[in-house]
Amino acid sequence: MIDQIEAISEKVVLIGVITQFQDETKSKEYLDELEFLTLTAGGIVIKRFVQRVDKPNPKTFLGIGKLEEVKQFIDTNEVGTAIFDDELTPGQLRNIEKILNCKILDRTNLILDIFAQRAQTSSAKTQVELAQNQYILPRLTKLWTHLDKQKGGIGMRGPGETEIETDRRIIRDKIGLLKKKLETIDMQMAVQRKNRGKMVRVALVGYTNVGKSTLMNVISKSDVFAENKLFATLDTTVRKVVIKNIPFLMTDTVGFIRKLPTQLVESFKSTLDEVREADLLLHVVDISHPHFEDHIASVNSILLDIKCGDKPTLIVFNKIDAYEYETIDEDDLMTEKGKEHYTLQDWKKTWMNDYDVESIFISALNKDNLEDFKEKVYEEVKKIHVQRFPYNDFLFEEYQ
Repeated sequence: MIDQIEAISEKVVLIGVITQFQDETKSKEYLDELEFLTLTAGGIVIKRFVQRVDKPNPKTFLGIGKLEEVKQFIDTNEVGTAIFDDELTPGQLRNIEKILNCKILDRTNLILDIFAQRAQTSSAKTQVELAQNQYILPRLTKLWTHLDKQKGGIGMRGPGETEIETDRRIIRDKIGLLKKKLETIDMQMAVQRKNRGKMVRVALVGYTNVGKSTLMNVISKSDVFAENKLFATLDTTVRKVVIKNIPFLMTDTVGFIRKLPTQLVESFKSTLDEVREADLLLHVVDISHPHFEDHIASVNSILLDIKCGDKPTLIVFNKIDAYEYETIDEDDLMTEKGKEHYTLQDWKKTWMNDYDVESIFISALNKDNLEDFKEKVYEEVKKIHVQRFPYNDFLFEEYQ
C-alpha cells in the first residue's frame, strides 16, 4: 500500500522534440499520449519540455543548454523522474543520467513498466519479462561498481570477470530460459487453438483504450476487465458468441500504440498469433479521439508488419456517445469548415464512404446501433461460414 501511494505521487517531467519529421502539432499529440501513459503508470506530470531541433542530438538527445534548463527545474522542484518521448540509445541514457542526476525513462521503458503492472497470467508475465530483459541488456552500465573481480585466490589472479560482465551473462541466460518457456506456452496455445475446431474466429484489434473490452463484454455477455486507461487488457480472452444461428469465437487482444517497442511485438508473438489466425478482424476505432485517423494508420501499419493486412475487416467506429465537434456561427464567413467541424453524418460522406472496408458507427457503452453491428458481423461471419461448410445446415434455428 505504501509503495502504491509513493508511485501515485511520483513527480515527472516529459521531454519531447520538434523535428523536420515531427511538427509542433504531432509533438504535442505524442506528449499528450505520453502523459496518459505516465498517469496509467502512476506518475504526475508537472511540466513538459520541448526543443526544436533538426534531429535529436546523438549524445544527449537534447542540446546541452536545454538539458541544463531541465536540470534546474528538476532540482528546484525535487522531481524524481524525466521521461523522454523517444527511445534513447544506451549512450544517450548514460550521458543524460550524468547531467540530470535523476531517474531517466524513455517511451519504451514506460510502456514496458505498464505492461509489467498489467500482466496477470503466466503467459503475459513471461512475455513482458522477456521484453524487459531484452531492453535492459544493452543498457547495463555503472549498475555495479563495488567489485572489480568476481573472485580471487591461487590460480585466480588476472582480470577475472567484472561484475557487469557477470550481470550481462545472467541476463543472457535468463533471456534464453524465457524464450524456451515461451516456446512451451506457444505450443500449448497452438493446441488450444486447434481444439477449438473449425469455428469461425473473429478478433478485436485496434489502438489501446478504444473500447475493445467493453464491446467484448456487451457482445459475449462476459466480464472482461475494462478501464479507461491504456493497456487495460494484456491477456488474450476468447469467448464463444452466437448471433442468430451461427456460433463463432471472439478474441479480445492487446491494444496497439504508436512507437510500439519492437521488443514487445516480438515477445507478444503468441498473443498476436490470435490475430494472425483470425478469419475476420473487427478494427475498433475511438471516433471521439481528435486524431483517430492517425490511430487507424498506426494499427494498419502493425497489421501489415504481422502479415495480417489482407484479412477481411470490419471497421467499428466506437464511442459515438462521446463524439463532439465545433460549430460555425451562421454569420461567420471567415472560418473555413475543417475536420474539427464534421458531424458524424459528414464523416460518413468522406473517405469512409469510399473505403474498401465495411464500417459501422456504435457506442458499446450505451449500446447504440448494437443491433446493426450484430447484423453486419453476422453477415461477414456467415460468408466465411458458408465457404467453410458449404453443405452445412446451420447448427441452430435462426432466431431474432
